[in-house]
Amino acid sequence: MNQTYGIAGVSAVVLATALVGALGLRISRTTSDFYVASRTVAPRLNAFAVSGEYLSAASFLGIAGLLLAQGVDMLWFPIGYTAGFLVLLAFVAAPLRRSGAYTLPDFAEARLESRAVRRIAGVLVVGVGWLYLLPQLRGAGLTLRLLTGAPGWLGGLVVAVVVTAAVAAGGMRSITFVQAFQYWLKLTALLVPVVFLLAAWHADRAPLPVWDQRPVFHRSTEVRVDRPMTVTVEEPVRVTATGSIDGHPLRGAALTLTEGRHHIGAHTGLRFPPGAQVPLPERETGSASLAPRRGEHGLYATYGLILATFLGTMGLPHVVVRFYTNPDGRAARRTTVIVLGLLGAFYLLMPLYGSLARLYAPDLLLTGDTDAAVLMLPQRLIGGVGGDLLGALVAGGACAAFLSTASGLTMSVAGVLAQDVLPALGLRHFRLAVVPAIAVPTAAGTVVGGLPVADAVGLAFAVSASSFCPLLVLGIWWRGLTPPGAVAGLLLGGGSALTAVTTTITGGASSGWTHTLLAWPAVWSVPVGFTAMILVSLATRHRVPAGTAATMARLHLPEGRV
Repeated sequence: MNQTYGIAGVSAVVLATALVGALGLRISRTTSDFYVASRTVAPRLNAFAVSGEYLSAASFLGIAGLLLAQGVDMLWFPIGYTAGFLVLLAFVAAPLRRSGAYTLPDFAEARLESRAVRRIAGVLVVGVGWLYLLPQLRGAGLTLRLLTGAPGWLGGLVVAVVVTAAVAAGGMRSITFVQAFQYWLKLTALLVPVVFLLAAWHADRAPLPVWDQRPVFHRSTEVRVDRPMTVTVEEPVRVTATGSIDGHPLRGAALTLTEGRHHIGAHTGLRFPPGAQVPLPERETGSASLAPRRGEHGLYATYGLILATFLGTMGLPHVVVRFYTNPDGRAARRTTVIVLGLLGAFYLLMPLYGSLARLYAPDLLLTGDTDAAVLMLPQRLIGGVGGDLLGALVAGGACAAFLSTASGLTMSVAGVLAQDVLPALGLRHFRLAVVPAIAVPTAAGTVVGGLPVADAVGLAFAVSASSFCPLLVLGIWWRGLTPPGAVAGLLLGGGSALTAVTTTITGGASSGWTHTLLAWPAVWSVPVGFTAMILVSLATRHRVPAGTAATMARLHLPEGRV
């Protein structure tokens, strides 16, 4: 990718973000403006904003990368991301708006009249928010590294600075306009290039990708390995190498890599012939990546993914907070319906990018940069000035992806920190809370930077599904929920899922069923959360809050009839 064009594209997006955000800054004056845009955002604008912040780096970069690495099974990610809004529409959107809350902890306290439930919900909101921020910062680092060669941590730092300024300056009113603009920018950044990419693919006689076995090099391809690694070769392949293979120094030598394991030295270049299978690198000790190990128990992992994405959307703090900005419950439902159409339009493009990456960028499997597939395709298929311009457009879209989602997440985490850690201290301390809201995941990203972005987002969905899904569904639809029941469900469901994904990210479980259960906890942690809330609530029926009848009426009756 041409660095000059790419930097220009990213800089343009940052500048446009600042200018659009300034529009919101001019009209942000009150606490309600900062937290929920004074609950006056129209359904269409809100749907654009919801879609803008929901389509994160995992959607823009990660899904195509997983399709490249693991095939069509990874289409469950966009299906789950979209279908989660159907669940939210059916069970949560309108009642949650009618609750009058600012945040998920606000809803928990209003429904259950318990400070303890509020505090636990607050901890989980912060945990989910920080988990979700990690892949946004990784996506930023990856994009900046490809554009400039800068270290990965620098991209995350740049995003942290921009997001801090945007959120602290204008709050929800400001980022609503920013995120609405960024949805259309992201859609354009994928839609325009894919037209040219498909034309180039058709001109190349429309080859079809291989899905039932390892990807193959469609063309003669040179791959440069920057770090030492061990690869596994399934079929003997003739390569030309410069560097070191199995301890032997080579300079433009032709040799055959036999079936089995081979050690590739750092800074080694290899040229593979057309039709050769891509050797896959073995997982490094302590690596956090889920992808190489998903195949051990693939069916279980698929169910874990489906449950997490279908049920986790309703509890994502940056998504839920947007429904508080609607004028009423009916507007919240309309927002959700529009979001379904907007997400569907966006996700139709992901299989195209994944398939093209499987054909024209299989070398990224060897280098470990599969998340970069979307960024690399314009240069691979088109090249020249046209490829550089389209690459700059895609890079700008990627920048919009992690900026918009990071803004929404920072907003929701800062809101909880400002209300529950720095209570009743006004907008000045909301602005102060923005700093730790983004600084903690920025620092953590320098330690656990190896997790693929879509996998990392999947972990955040699992925690959300195990904690806030039971709390919202039972809190909205069951009068019998009690504070002790909610505490038990949040601690056992959400707490166990948070522990499991933390262990996964830090590399605490490396293989076998232990790793699978911890990496995809939703299969067992969601039932644990629901079961604990129901059983403990039944055992503590006398603890049903006194104002439950009035609260349930407010949640379910249309505004003006309570």
